[in-house]
Amino acid sequence: MRSAIVVFPGSNCDRDVEKALLYMETGPVDMVWHDELDFPEKPDLVILPGGFSYGDYLRSGALAAKSRIMGVVRSHADSGGLVLGICNGFQILTESGILPGALLPNATLRFVCRPSYLRVERNDTPFTCSFPEGEIVQFPIAHHEGLYFLPPDDLEELEKNRRVIFRYADPESGEAGEDYSPNGSLHGIAGIINERGNVLGLMPHPERATVRGLIWGMDGRNVWHSLGEHFNVWEGR
Repeated sequence: MRSAIVVFPGSNCDRDVEKALLYMETGPVDMVWHDELDFPEKPDLVILPGGFSYGDYLRSGALAAKSRIMGVVRSHADSGGLVLGICNGFQILTESGILPGALLPNATLRFVCRPSYLRVERNDTPFTCSFPEGEIVQFPIAHHEGLYFLPPDDLEELEKNRRVIFRYADPESGEAGEDYSPNGSLHGIAGIINERGNVLGLMPHPERATVRGLIWGMDGRNVWHSLGEHFNVWEGR
């Protein structure tokens, strides 16, 4: 599995993602500057990492969505290639129209950096096939604009088509929804997928719960393990 991590001015989780992928031994990783017109090698997976692209001027992800590389990212997604947007990457995916909705300022209007608990709503995707459906996992969050919003009719359609993949949850009861959202996200939505199932936007950071479990645990490993399983990375080893 070859991965391409797009680096924007202000990205600060790009090396964290690279380290997680290399730690999990998923395959080669290319770091791609946002101004490039193509990837150095054809990737299986494109990752838009977290951070503060362009200093979050105008709106989070708004300027990055206009970067030259995003045309290539869109073409990759349109051809069925996998795309994962984490935190600021999720914001870029919504700003570019690759995923629906918008990420608004947190309900508290404060930056939130803390552990978060998520319920895995589906395990039939390339990003979640190593999770038991309904499992409660812990990924950290670090964002100011994480409130996922869609107009009511569109939100109903999103739910009907089971495009919510991760939802904020209570670790003890296993219940999930808006009451457990640290940012006020509608229906407790933490991560969604596109109609085709090959693009995932996720606010929490699985890469920060991958290499060492000293602070955030290691639940994030199953995201990379799922992708590795999807591409048969370890077959024959």
